[in-house]
Amino acid sequence: IGPSEPRRRFSCLTERTPPVRRRLCDPEILEPPTQWETETQEGYEEFCKLVGIPDDVIEKGRDYKLITEVVQNGNEFSWSQLYPTNKSVTNKFVIDQECDMETIGGKKFKATVTMEGGKLSTKFPKYHHTSEISGGKLIETSTVGSVVLKRTSKKI
Repeated sequence: IGPSEPRRRFSCLTERTPPVRRRLCDPEILEPPTQWETETQEGYEEFCKLVGIPDDVIEKGRDYKLITEVVQNGNEFSWSQLYPTNKSVTNKFVIDQECDMETIGGKKFKATVTMEGGKLSTKFPKYHHTSEISGGKLIETSTVGSVVLKRTSKKI
């Protein structure tokens, strides 16, 4: 993108807004970039303990409003999150291509992010993560065994 070209953001997820189901794979010109802020979390503490997050970080994050920004250019994504420790993690990936990623704990790993049924899906070292837009909200679901963390975020 050159300096005179608008920044393009793609939300290549399926938005389920009744009664119309809208696919968001077409480019949208959005200025400034859309960010998401946590509204609700379900299963937070149990999930964090299972993946090895220290108790003091769990406590800080309990009511923290995580900020997420997703920028897409075709099949290329940049996914950034600001965590309760004021640490920011950005993972860049291309759908269906192996890439280098990082966990909040700083662990580097290789993963392939796929698009399944309008959801981004990837396997982190200790859990499986999906993301989608539903009803104008960003819904992130992380699963380890039978424990599920569901985070719902609103646009800010």
